[in-house]
Amino acid sequence: MNASPTLTLTLPRATTVLHATPATDWVVLDYEGRFLRRKRLTSGAGLSFLVDLAETVSLDPGDALRLEDGRLIGVKAALEPCLRVTGPLPRLAWHIGNRHTPCQIAADHLLIRADHVLEGMLRGLGATVTPTMAAFAPEGGAYGHGRTMGHDHGFHPH
Repeated sequence: MNASPTLTLTLPRATTVLHATPATDWVVLDYEGRFLRRKRLTSGAGLSFLVDLAETVSLDPGDALRLEDGRLIGVKAALEPCLRVTGPLPRLAWHIGNRHTPCQIAADHLLIRADHVLEGMLRGLGATVTPTMAAFAPEGGAYGHGRTMGHDHGFHPH
């Protein structure tokens, strides 16, 4: 019996993140997709590559992934289902934040990812809520850049 040769494909590796850096090629990722450590991606120009970072990061639109050969792959935010929220913004923002929900803040509206439970709550608080497709890039949080994970509302003495 004749064994066929094994084809080994070595992908270019992205091992560094550069913040707010222009690039000539890009990947389009939604909010969840921009939170990664190791993943195979394909750029807009068709380049397959492996993101292979030392630790999990939260990429922002405008960041770039540097491949080992020096090429830069920019990060763009994909359009995804969101809710555009208008009304008494400080009060609405407080309720959104109290639920540890990522929120993008503009002068005249708030933007959150689509969630029917939050939509009902916000309407009950007097908000006008409009479903929309948007590039979602929420605030980084009170303690710097990044996302909170594993927040536990269980028992913890203070």
